[in-house]
Amino acid sequence: MSEEPHPPPPHVAEHDAPVAAPLDKRSFAILFGLSVVTAIGNTGLISVLPAIGRSIGISDALASAVFSLSALLWALTSPYWARQSDKRGRKPLILIGMAGFMVSMTLCGLVVSAGLLHLAPPLVIFVLFLFARAIFGTFGSASNPASQAYIAERTSRAERTKSMSALAGAFGLGTVIGPFIAPLFALPLLGPVKLAGPLFAFAALAAVMLVLVHRYLPESGGPASPRPGRPLDRGGPNFWRDPRVLPFLIYGFLVATCQTAQQQTLGFLILDRLEMSPAAAQGFIAVAMMFGAISGLTAQWGVIRVFDMGPRALMRWGVGVAAVGTILIAASQTYWLAVTGYAIASLGFGLARPGFTAGASLSVNMGEQARAAGLIASVNGLNVILAPAFVWSYEHFGPAPFILTASILTGLLIYAFRQPTLRSVSAERSDEAEVASTLERRDEGGG
Repeated sequence: MSEEPHPPPPHVAEHDAPVAAPLDKRSFAILFGLSVVTAIGNTGLISVLPAIGRSIGISDALASAVFSLSALLWALTSPYWARQSDKRGRKPLILIGMAGFMVSMTLCGLVVSAGLLHLAPPLVIFVLFLFARAIFGTFGSASNPASQAYIAERTSRAERTKSMSALAGAFGLGTVIGPFIAPLFALPLLGPVKLAGPLFAFAALAAVMLVLVHRYLPESGGPASPRPGRPLDRGGPNFWRDPRVLPFLIYGFLVATCQTAQQQTLGFLILDRLEMSPAAAQGFIAVAMMFGAISGLTAQWGVIRVFDMGPRALMRWGVGVAAVGTILIAASQTYWLAVTGYAIASLGFGLARPGFTAGASLSVNMGEQARAAGLIASVNGLNVILAPAFVWSYEHFGPAPFILTASILTGLLIYAFRQPTLRSVSAERSDEAEVASTLERRDEGGG
């Protein structure tokens, strides 16, 4: 694949040069680590949540609903933090986001410990868990658009392609590591609260990254420099209705909804297929989620580059492949068939999500990138609110959530072919499309 960048659109070319000091290797390594740790924490929590919920005595739907308030707050605060990063600089917002992640994980660990020790009724534990997680939704969303803009303003367009593509892979790497290491921190020496161990471990990782960002990540020298652009550069509610990005947001919301529904239902399905205790089945849940994460990473690091796919192809192939995998999960009667279906579906989501984020980013100018990042973060967070409804449907009829998501994905395939904006989106090469793929990297587990 040629490394020569595709000629940028006119509205992007005028901002080709970075507006701050060039991005050095240490700064990039810190941002890379930040993304990995966030992904480890979010996907690790998702992998242990079914076992935690059943051990405490919280219903499956309520366990899934732990993410709901956080997701709503994530959606509401992401655009605000994006604007603040333009006003106050990138580093302060990155620090706020990582501090929110650390505090939230610590409190979640304490609440889960109380629940496992039966110090309070399950419903009280659920409410406390809900609010502890909500701290992440409120403050954790600050680091996403700030990190995106930090790299954008310190790199040329060609350099930005490579840097953001690598950073997108950092999240993918974290999604593989999270479910794998989570059971390792469920240490027997913790006794009855061992399932809370992973949450404290994730908080410790966040504390390390917080120190590294504070001490070693240089600031850009102040608030971001204003850039000329369309009136929508100023932000505001009209940006949601901008015809350049609205079709991508609709597509992205539904894709993220389907993926989140599968992630949060899979653990309960495996518990029921294996008929084991929650603690004993945790390793099997981790393996299944790890296979899904590897598939998503293969899509981003392998398939997209090998086949040189642009946003339009990614959006079409992504939902088509995800629908096939979802149908396999719905029809599965064994553990390994469910894992295979989940891996295939994850491969599809790994194509579809960079497709819509790249399409949205390439449809706006450089001065609108932080706000576009905020919108993408909102969409990827807001979908989590619907996950409990899918888990509730699973409790009543096992295949129901997978049949529903397969239907939505099939409808999205038709939408991708027929919607004018999605149909006419630039078919630029994948290396240029990857410029924006990190807009959603932290939000796959967002909320």
